[in-house]
Amino acid sequence: MFSLSQTKGSNKNNPFDLNNTDAYHYWRDKKLSGYPTSIDELLIEIKDPRALSAAEYQTIIRSCGKTNMALYRSETVGDSDKNIPLMLAKQLGLRLLDHNWLADKEGVTSLTVRPTGERSHYIPYTNRPIHWHTDGYYNPAHRQIHSLLLHCVASAAQGGENALLDHEIAYILIRDENPDYIRALMANDAMTIPARISDTGTARPDQPGPVFSINPVSGDLHMRYTARTRSIIWEHHALTREAVDFVSQLLDSDSGYIFRGRLEPGMGLISNNVLHDRAGFENDALHERLLYRARFYDRIRDTGMRKVFQF
Repeated sequence: MFSLSQTKGSNKNNPFDLNNTDAYHYWRDKKLSGYPTSIDELLIEIKDPRALSAAEYQTIIRSCGKTNMALYRSETVGDSDKNIPLMLAKQLGLRLLDHNWLADKEGVTSLTVRPTGERSHYIPYTNRPIHWHTDGYYNPAHRQIHSLLLHCVASAAQGGENALLDHEIAYILIRDENPDYIRALMANDAMTIPARISDTGTARPDQPGPVFSINPVSGDLHMRYTARTRSIIWEHHALTREAVDFVSQLLDSDSGYIFRGRLEPGMGLISNNVLHDRAGFENDALHERLLYRARFYDRIRDTGMRKVFQF
């Protein structure tokens, strides 16, 4: 029987501990074995996200356990019920909703073009492309986003595709290139988002933190990242810069682990906050893009590393 080496504390038998190569290679082999090779393998047909069948639920959990994400196509075309992502999330064990300051009163964010008002100053509310990121990278440590749900009510006339990359796969590709890159990206000051200053003063202080971190309770990997080049401060060490450059090259590559597609009405994304981007888009009189977004501080039930890979 395979025996894993052990380290102290929460990193016991943890594949994300750089000092535990046995655990890493054991987990890596299981993670990559049978990993999907096309976005079609992530797509699940469901009737209504608000009331999953037992089979639909299990298929979603298996997909998210393997890849940290699942796509669904449902029979809710034409239904603009804002409870869809909230009721879906509840079934997946998600309770800690991120009521961010630009969200609607329910805590759900309506992602659509806002030509005027406060939201018009932020790229998610425009038709401009959004570079690679994980959600909430600007949040403080106690409000990190661990899961993200998107539900499409209406798609644009043209464009608006997403690219998706499992952050655990990104970890593997970076660690296999150079484990010291991971070490640099785990530094507590690896990436700092400068303070946001409003008309009334500092609305949010500087937010330094790591790119990769390990949940101290579950042992799961979390990634905090943005590819933006403005309003971001990377730690000045040469190794950190090399690591960041490698991540940029990976995300700009044609890696088979990067999945690309567009959410159409009735479709959605369920994820443990994987890396993603959004292409620019164009609306017309009959097609005005609207997606609902719900973000949570907890992870999808039964998709953790210890549960899935039996650590």
